[in-house]
Amino acid sequence: MKHQELNLKNFKRIHLINSLLCIPLLLLFTWPYIYIARFVGIEDFLAYPGAAFFAIPFMITILHGHVTIALGSVHRHHYYEWLAETPLTYGLLFYPMMIRTRFRLMLLVVSLLLFITGFALQT
Repeated sequence: MKHQELNLKNFKRIHLINSLLCIPLLLLFTWPYIYIARFVGIEDFLAYPGAAFFAIPFMITILHGHVTIALGSVHRHHYYEWLAETPLTYGLLFYPMMIRTRFRLMLLVVSLLLFITGFALQT
């Protein structure tokens, strides 16, 4: 029997669950950044983008973990290849670079730089 988890129906299910988890995870990870930025007095025009840059790496990490649990670390590349092959439907917001740790760390550094800039621009 060939790997049953490696079929289109399962890929669509994983994509649906990941899509449904995106907004709650973003909200979960943005509010601490926004709360601290407001406490320190950083303007909203820097706090909100900073919060997004802060939350997205954590969200991607959890969603990547969900794919790994659903398919296994050996087979998750098949799911990402399927997303890359469907750029106008399921893979619309997917870029292969997103699952790289270096990319996620860069987003965290950008959020920190926005926080420091906002702190420095206080009047």
